[in-house]
Amino acid sequence: MPSEDPRTEIDARYSTEGAAAIPWDRVVDVLAAAELFWISTVRPDARPHVTPLPAVWRDGALHFATGPDERKARNLRANPEVVLTTGTNLWDKGFDLVVEGTAVRVTDEDRLRALATAWEDKYGSFWHYDVRDGCFHHGAGHAHVFAVAPRTAFGFGKGEPFSQTRYRFG
Repeated sequence: MPSEDPRTEIDARYSTEGAAAIPWDRVVDVLAAAELFWISTVRPDARPHVTPLPAVWRDGALHFATGPDERKARNLRANPEVVLTTGTNLWDKGFDLVVEGTAVRVTDEDRLRALATAWEDKYGSFWHYDVRDGCFHHGAGHAHVFAVAPRTAFGFGKGEPFSQTRYRFG
């Protein structure tokens, strides 16, 4: 998990003249508040797969859950590299984020219990999970939980000033 702030740089090629890099602490606030993310994975035959999902920012990583037989889980078994995005669907308002990293399965039950509490705190009682056998359990199903610590992230400020900021970790 990233333990320090990333190297941050504005890309002047895609930014309004004089635009400043968006600070990482603002990015963390956006990641923590965002309710919907889009995850991109790669199928074993190299075709892309994209789907929406809820995620929780905790301990320097985005966390998501998926059933072990869902397409994204099957993709992750072959290739754990992912991209998670969040933002708005407006071109001139808001702030969009792209987070690149490696999805690592979380099985420690103390950590899973803390994440289950974070999920319910963020999304409400519909997202209540019990924890056992290294998984989230909800109704008759169970889900694997993954953490994605950012390796690289991009922030896109929309509206005046437009900006593109890169965040590099490690």
